[in-house]
Amino acid sequence: MIKKKIIFNLPKLAGNELKNFNSLNKYNHYSSNGYFTKKCKSWLIKNIKCKDAILVNSCTAALEISAILIDIKPGDEVIMPSYTFVSTANAFVLRGAKIIFIDLDKETLNMNINLIEKNITKKTKAIVTVHYAGISVDLDKIVKIAKKNKLFLIEDAAQAILSKYKDRYLGTFGDLATFSFHETKNIHCGEGGALLINNKKFIKRASIIKDKGTNRNDFNKKLVKKYYWVDLGSSYGLNEINASFLYSQLISAKKINNSRLKIWKFYYRQFKHFESEKKMLLPFIPNYSHFNGHIFYIIVKKDIRNRLLNFLNKNYVMALFHYVPLHNSPFGKIASKKRYNLELTDLKSNSIIRMPLHLSIKKSDIIKIKKLMIKFFSQEGSKALL
Repeated sequence: MIKKKIIFNLPKLAGNELKNFNSLNKYNHYSSNGYFTKKCKSWLIKNIKCKDAILVNSCTAALEISAILIDIKPGDEVIMPSYTFVSTANAFVLRGAKIIFIDLDKETLNMNINLIEKNITKKTKAIVTVHYAGISVDLDKIVKIAKKNKLFLIEDAAQAILSKYKDRYLGTFGDLATFSFHETKNIHCGEGGALLINNKKFIKRASIIKDKGTNRNDFNKKLVKKYYWVDLGSSYGLNEINASFLYSQLISAKKINNSRLKIWKFYYRQFKHFESEKKMLLPFIPNYSHFNGHIFYIIVKKDIRNRLLNFLNKNYVMALFHYVPLHNSPFGKIASKKRYNLELTDLKSNSIIRMPLHLSIKKSDIIKIKKLMIKFFSQEGSKALL
């Protein structure tokens, strides 16, 4: 008998994806800037309350557009956490920037804001903050630092759609912000992204950069008789096939996030006694953060992390670690041009385990994982204590 595997992620349809796809023939438009692209754009502006939004083919594309918009040049410095996906840094390295990595906060897996100002120099151009697991950084503090030092603030909110800082949605604090709609995210279209714009001066140019550096948007509005190359750019737009899928997800976004939060909270209740027994740490949620249930992770003693991962996988539970910190990666060392001792980043990245979390997981699956944890920790004994 083949045992059922509890998989890590299972992308799911929200309801109208196939119906929307079938309606594309009605509009006879399959590339970017069509009916569903406009519907997604309107949804983001209305619901997130950003000044403008551009649908792109990935969060990576949104970050690359951001780097062009703030005019990153060789030698400019950009401050960001090391514990993030490669695109956060790569977008700026492509324009010649030097990356300045910041260590983690001791309670969250977000950047330690208290370390930012001491790393600001005359060459610093921007701060890129990442809301890990959909959990906000302290944005009052980081916005104040950016304004005081006349720096651009960019929110990498790839994991944070509909998460809030206090009473405002993430993605509305930075000059620019980025969302991911990759299939591993709460809201997805296979692969896609969005650039949110809160600084009005970037609105027109962002559209040009997204459309290969052309004034095609003005042409579509009949403001010019033909469109031509006017600026830097690339083919960043999201096609209508993906946009039709995404729109179905967006109109169900609050329902999807609420379902994920229920699963997240069930995990927390089931695992809480492990924390009280000092066998693991559970996610810390600051009072100011209203998160979206994107990731449920645990922090265990780094000496046992790999043994626990192997134990879970042998028992058909697909639990995973996460990023290799960028400052430790081969190209990260070249891009930063600096040696780092980011103690907490190294410790947390070697201690984290992400649990399966998707809309199809059952409470019985989570209870099974809990029982496996009990078995593992009983075998490890005091070696597992933090």
